[in-house]
Amino acid sequence: MTTSPLRVAVIGAGFMARAHSHAWRTAPRFFDLSRDPRLSVLVSREEARGQKAAHDWGWDSWSDDWRAVIERDDIDVVDICTPGDTHAEIAIAALGAGKHVLCEKPLANDPADAADMVAAADAAARQGIVAMCGYSYRRTPALASARRLIAEGALGTIRHVRAQYLQDWLSDADAPHTWRLDRASAGSGALGDIGAHSIDTAQWLTGERIEGVSAHLRTFVTSRPRRSAEVGLGGTGDLDAERLPVDVDDAAAFIAGFSGGALGVFEATRMALGHRNANRIEINGDRGSIAFDFERMNELEYYSEDDADDRRGFRTIQATDPAHPYAEAWWPTGHGLGYEHTFTHQVVDFVRSIDGTPEPPTFADAYQVQRVLAAVEESARDEGRYTRVR
Repeated sequence: MTTSPLRVAVIGAGFMARAHSHAWRTAPRFFDLSRDPRLSVLVSREEARGQKAAHDWGWDSWSDDWRAVIERDDIDVVDICTPGDTHAEIAIAALGAGKHVLCEKPLANDPADAADMVAAADAAARQGIVAMCGYSYRRTPALASARRLIAEGALGTIRHVRAQYLQDWLSDADAPHTWRLDRASAGSGALGDIGAHSIDTAQWLTGERIEGVSAHLRTFVTSRPRRSAEVGLGGTGDLDAERLPVDVDDAAAFIAGFSGGALGVFEATRMALGHRNANRIEINGDRGSIAFDFERMNELEYYSEDDADDRRGFRTIQATDPAHPYAEAWWPTGHGLGYEHTFTHQVVDFVRSIDGTPEPPTFADAYQVQRVLAAVEESARDEGRYTRVR
């Protein structure tokens, strides 16, 4: 296939920028794309960190000035991997400069900024510019297969959605402080960091919107030691004696009402000992059920009421066969995929969107998640009172 270059700038030098860098480098080597991604420039505020990340992850250069980078004529895509409080300013400026934008989730720290981003994306779309939000778990073959099953009616009418996202990297009360524990930077805690994924996945799988919630939030550890050097998610580094306040939630739990009548139960925590990345969802309909846990990401559990009485029970589908979305580009059946592949698939879908085959989630889809997050926080402030999503 003849390809033309697609020159990319990534903003950020942390955990997400590392995953995205791997994806940009890998996607054209396993999928046929009409554009050839070029890792042009990595942007970081810190010189030493930016230079090292650019070298280690294969970028041509680095910069400490994102504003100058988005104005460059030799940049086609801006990939935003920074804390949530910066997303709106960078994305709106990049779209205004005619750049395609891939932005990490959640879209922003509040619905107002998210709405501004949607307006900018809509205006840019009229000029052929693409904006996508990075809800990467949509690109897991097993979950994409689950969505296809549901769309085909295999589960019938959806009655229950049961979603958990369980991590434990903050279980130790002396685990170091990070920007993810600062409301000004992150917007919220476990709710927006990982609960947003559950909200997006549930709405995407079912095709229904969450219309109202009743929620509770908890902060179990109210201060943590300062880390003298940023070393990545879950790392310890050198700790100072000073403790910094934690002003976000450690855990979130809420029930939700869906537009089609289903009842949802959601839980998100970064303090569930023994669970490293248990992103789980189960959906029950009147004809069948699906269940998924990302810690066994190549498997999908499926129950069908249409089976004979003596054969009913959850079956395990190995989502590594080429018939499953994305899997045909990789390894022989049974050779599983990993976390990094979801980001590669995201790049593939993003590039194909630029080519004219739209792939969600759009900024408007991500704005809907932002509205649910805001309703959860409002309900929690009102002692769990049922709150409509506005």
